Amino acid sequence: MKVSEILQVKGSILYTISPDQPLAEAADIMAEKDIGSLVVMEFGDLVGMLTFREVLRAIHANEGNVGGGTVRKHMDDYPITVTPDTEVNEVRRIMLEKHARYLPVMNAKTILGVISFYDVARAVLEAQSFENRMLKAYIRDWPGDQAEPHPD
Repeated sequence: MKVSEILQVKGSILYTISPDQPLAEAADIMAEKDIGSLVVMEFGDLVGMLTFREVLRAIHANEGNVGGGTVRKHMDDYPITVTPDTEVNEVRRIMLEKHARYLPVMNAKTILGVISFYDVARAVLEAQSFENRMLKAYIRDWPGDQAEPHPD
């Protein structure tokens, strides 16, 4: 299974923000949309990712407040990206090794979407469920023992 298949199921909604917008505004958007990440875009290019992890770090650093900083100050400005052709097993490995919960999907310089740890887990579960159903159907339709008669 490839990343492109996950994006087809997930859809193409992409939530973006400018790096110069206040972090508090980003946190509001994330809460209102019930999302864990925002793609940070500047002049049509991906320049970073902002996830709930960076927002929580800012709240911790500001003793319980988001503070007055901008997205640029807190964003991950070198996010790990994948392509539509990246295999899901490779995505799982990257996410686990790099502790990345959200990965932008890029085709050259064009962002196609973001896949989350949840998206990957759901896709793998659905693929395994499909395989299980196919195996059960195969076993259920297994031909009976039709042993050939022994010549005496």
